[in-house]
Amino acid sequence: MDLVDWRERINQVDRRILDLLSERVGYVLNLAPLKRQEGIPIHEPRREAQVLDNIKAQNRGPLNNEAVCRIFKAVMTEMRAVQAEQNKIENDGDTENETDS
Repeated sequence: MDLVDWRERINQVDRRILDLLSERVGYVLNLAPLKRQEGIPIHEPRREAQVLDNIKAQNRGPLNNEAVCRIFKAVMTEMRAVQAEQNKIENDGDTENETDS
């Protein structure tokens, strides 16, 4: 295999990662209303620690646990941002509905 072949394989993996991130966002968006109903905040440090512990337990390398945790912390930060944006959109929608009635 040459450079182009290896880069294409990397591109394919990147697309799969993107698909998985999109799938994760879908789950987060479905979970967000349940969290609001239960009064659970967007940022849950204990839950995030559990996620990191689970990831470290599953990590078989070649990335070390610190690298994997940095990646997943970035993912969770973005997921919190998605949740916050969804909450804002839904709260703005609630305000608009109240003024329409």
